[in-house]
Amino acid sequence: MSMEMDMSLGCNSSGVPLLSCRNLRVSFGVTEALRGVDVDIYPGEVLAVMGPSGSGKSTLLHALAGVVKLDTGTVTYNGSDVTALSEAERSALRLSAFGFVFQFGQLLPDLSAVDNVSLPLLLAGIPRRRALQQAKSWLDRLGLAGFGDKLPGEMSGGQAQRVAIARALVNAPKILFADEPTGSLDSLAAENVMLTLTDLARATGTTVVIITHDPRTAAHADREIIVRDGLVTSGSVAFSQASDVPQ
Repeated sequence: MSMEMDMSLGCNSSGVPLLSCRNLRVSFGVTEALRGVDVDIYPGEVLAVMGPSGSGKSTLLHALAGVVKLDTGTVTYNGSDVTALSEAERSALRLSAFGFVFQFGQLLPDLSAVDNVSLPLLLAGIPRRRALQQAKSWLDRLGLAGFGDKLPGEMSGGQAQRVAIARALVNAPKILFADEPTGSLDSLAAENVMLTLTDLARATGTTVVIITHDPRTAAHADREIIVRDGLVTSGSVAFSQASDVPQ
């Protein structure tokens, strides 16, 4: 399948999912991580995926991003079947259309902040000078002017996570996947990171999928779904706070 498809098309009209899956089943050995999951994610929305540890929520993120092998089911991005793509095509899709933020940032420890942020652009073939300019611009936008030459170990957890957000957004992804983005932060840093992430996403029209067990993080989302035992149910923040989801 040609990678020309929809990576250059931008968001669909409202009411039409940008990313969706049907009957997703994923197993690891004899353990069923996902058991027939259907999800629709719409252009420009911030979606929180909640659930306790081991519920399957991170596996759902990896399945939606085309990272893990599916037992059955389909994933559709912007109208095209991601599951029909080759591994090389899925990698190209992730590089051009998706951004990722993880719990511990996963910054390369021996690279400066600006080099970490510029990495996705360099991998996409952007000339180094231009990539560094864009990376510095994003660091400034995230309140990290003057941090460009610092290594990850020289920054606080909140600062490092903002560098990770800059790296995730620098290539203007259509979808940002954030897996427990505040899990390693104290409550104040977590609140600041979530405000930064969601404000920037809404300003740029980026769709965000946040994996979290924390209702305070989910409260920043437009919509929430709950994952339990590999199954998805609709929910609300109020419901989650009253549930048995760990806080």
